[in-house]
Amino acid sequence: MAKALLGHLGGTDPRMLEQVRLLNRRVADLEAHVMRLQAENDHLVAAVHEERLLTVDEALRAPASV
Repeated sequence: MAKALLGHLGGTDPRMLEQVRLLNRRVADLEAHVMRLQAENDHLVAAVHEERLLTVDEALRAPASV
């Protein structure tokens, strides 16, 4: 059973090992990309909250008269 498990995890087949290396690299690249996108999103959210253009004017906050 140990041999089957080892074979399933990659074993010593060079093609399988290379494929695992490539997949690990791709995962690392995607994780880095997600981190960059999260940082960019955080920056944009902070910029939106600093802008006065998106705030509601006091005159508009008053209840509407019918």
